[in-house]
Amino acid sequence: MLILMLVAAAATVRLCPLVGAQPLCGNRLVRTGKARNVHKAVQGDLLTFPSTTTHLIKHPCRKHLALYLGKQVFFTNDNFGSSLLPFSIPTSMQVGVPEVTSALFAGSVLLLVINRKVYIYDYEANSWNTSIGIQHPVSHISGDNCCYSRSSFCLDVSNSVFAYMYGETASQANTYFSDSWGYQFQRFTFTNQENLVGSLGGIFYFHSLSQVGMLVTENGEAKFGYADHPLNRSFGLPFTHSGALDVLVAPGQKGVLILWDEKNLLVSQNAGQLVGAVAVKEGDQVLFASFSEVNVTIHSIAANENELAVLSKENHFYYGSLGVLSSSLIKLLDQNIWTQDTALMFDHPGILEVLTPVPDAADPAFDFQLCTMNIQEILMDPQLNVDVCKVELLEGEFEDKMYTIDMNSKLELSALMIPRPGTSPIPIVTVSNPHSLGLQVVTYEDGYTYDGNTKHRLNISLKQQQHWGRADPNFTSSIKQPTLSTVTLDIANKEISCVDLRPLTALISVGCDLEKKLVIQNEVSACSKGILDPVALQDNYTYVIERDYYDPHFLGQKAAEDLAVFYPYETLGCPRLVYYDTPWKPVVELWREGRFQEVISTEYVLLEVSGQFAYTYSLTAKEALCKSQPQNWSTVLGSTDNKGPYAWDRENYVSCHEPNDDAPLRWPEVPYEIMGGSTSNRIIFDQRNGIYVFTLSIVDPYYSYCHLRTTFSIYVYGAFPAPTFVPEATILLLMLSILLAVWLAYAVPKTLQPEAGAGIKGLWVGLLRRCKPPCACPRPAR
Repeated sequence: MLILMLVAAAATVRLCPLVGAQPLCGNRLVRTGKARNVHKAVQGDLLTFPSTTTHLIKHPCRKHLALYLGKQVFFTNDNFGSSLLPFSIPTSMQVGVPEVTSALFAGSVLLLVINRKVYIYDYEANSWNTSIGIQHPVSHISGDNCCYSRSSFCLDVSNSVFAYMYGETASQANTYFSDSWGYQFQRFTFTNQENLVGSLGGIFYFHSLSQVGMLVTENGEAKFGYADHPLNRSFGLPFTHSGALDVLVAPGQKGVLILWDEKNLLVSQNAGQLVGAVAVKEGDQVLFASFSEVNVTIHSIAANENELAVLSKENHFYYGSLGVLSSSLIKLLDQNIWTQDTALMFDHPGILEVLTPVPDAADPAFDFQLCTMNIQEILMDPQLNVDVCKVELLEGEFEDKMYTIDMNSKLELSALMIPRPGTSPIPIVTVSNPHSLGLQVVTYEDGYTYDGNTKHRLNISLKQQQHWGRADPNFTSSIKQPTLSTVTLDIANKEISCVDLRPLTALISVGCDLEKKLVIQNEVSACSKGILDPVALQDNYTYVIERDYYDPHFLGQKAAEDLAVFYPYETLGCPRLVYYDTPWKPVVELWREGRFQEVISTEYVLLEVSGQFAYTYSLTAKEALCKSQPQNWSTVLGSTDNKGPYAWDRENYVSCHEPNDDAPLRWPEVPYEIMGGSTSNRIIFDQRNGIYVFTLSIVDPYYSYCHLRTTFSIYVYGAFPAPTFVPEATILLLMLSILLAVWLAYAVPKTLQPEAGAGIKGLWVGLLRRCKPPCACPRPAR
């Protein structure tokens, strides 16, 4: 009897914590619009999702948008805050079997793969479209969204979408790429795809690395390959798996991938280069080195920028953080929240929703049972044995912002960390793309708080990896190509209880600074000297270019007729004044955000927008010390589809000062048409006055990632009209006339009769005598 009582007491002690424990969440039922019968019957074909697991896809930027994939499919624009009809596609789309195998939010549209074709749902206009350009069946789509800003670089991330057939032979896989939100696709061929061995597990645009990555699986082993230098020389480290892998690209462009099937859970912090197992912990102790050792079946997962949650079919719930060094989970207290239709989603950082659709026999619309978890509150339960967060404050002005680092530029960021007294947390700064972005961090004590805690200041310096001088060229990416990277400040040994202490992340565009612009110096204008009237220039002023001086095709051939050109005074202002007989070179200034930066001395090219060619260049290829045949406008326009004045730019410019076996120096006497740089090249104008409107483009690929261009006008003056006759012929005729007159004065008297000749001679002598007295010069007095 005593033994039975002791056993019962022990059982009571063991069960008391569970009985007294707070539930993970409290259920509430979302039921709206049914009292007034506002829901109508479902129109079109009901969509289904053929999987034993559930997926809940949230728009990473527009948090109120989400798509639920389960036995039914639901689309919400209020974060499941109302009852919903099952999602359907109009019958007119003729999809056949309305089975969804993959879905993706791309900017302001929702893409779905239905019956092996890609369809576009514009939720703002409530309209459907079919993607064009895909010629083969596809099963999956992949993409990402950038939420840092509305800049063009960020928006381009959302534009990029891949479509592919999961499980195809990798070497023969038909993959498609779209840069238009999935509206139009084109065939994409992966680098050295024909040499790949295995099956296609997915293709992704890893914007955090500025790389296209392909997942290849073979015999239970998988690895990522990459398309561009420097990662295209080898694969990422292989990893094992047991089933068909789902790949979730965590939002935030930090390179975090979550790969999972029903038995495995893996995480990569660097876009697949290293893929590691997720450990399961209890406090600081590791219970299982890999989630596969837990021996549960994963039903649903959810992730945001920094957190991960897992629900198993065994009704176990796991929570963890996506740390910068490693990721781990802890098992929270059990609660009966699992059903076949249950899915997880993060509503806000630290706030998790457990969602279950609830059918209504009296209404076609489904209600939703929501169970809200406050993770921070749950982790305070002493039964979980979770350590207190060692950091009180981590802040920086750069959090969730986007910055640009142009060529040869530098960015300085600053952050503040305040640890708990008696602790020594280790701050760590990482970049997602170390092949293009390098950093240097300086940490120092920066005073104390009112309660005596030490403030730690971190100064972060960022610039192109190539300019730090510390990386091997085989490690760095091509400096000519713009790239993206994120920079993240986190705590290396951060406790899982630091739910509210989010890492500080900023997106860095190593590319064009859109605030830069070119300005052509205009100290003396034709208006200030009274040559042109600004009032007349603003009154629909036109000027004429003679047919002998322009070619509409920019090839230097004379036109068939004169050209009347309208002068756009509002954009060009008054033309700069240039004297025709002085070799001329514009003074090009770089401005940023309305402030002068420098006078540009790098290489640029000029072209008259109307095709005028009444000018040449002061240097030849030989005089410019070219080692290969230089480019000119004729060769550039002949080799590109762009025939306009901006056809020559930083992307197709080739310097002649480097040896080039494909273009040896064969014609050293041709004009050298590049200005700036190491040469003193200038423009020499023909003897013609008039207005010239030039476009100027910076072509040096190492000066800026921007296509720096501008348009300006000049007025060439001082040229006298060209003579009608050739000067040499006129001088020759004049000399011949003088010689003829002298000869006539000598020969005519001789040819006349002697008497007449004597009379003429006497006449000249008489005239001379009469002229002599008055012409006599007075002699100076002595």
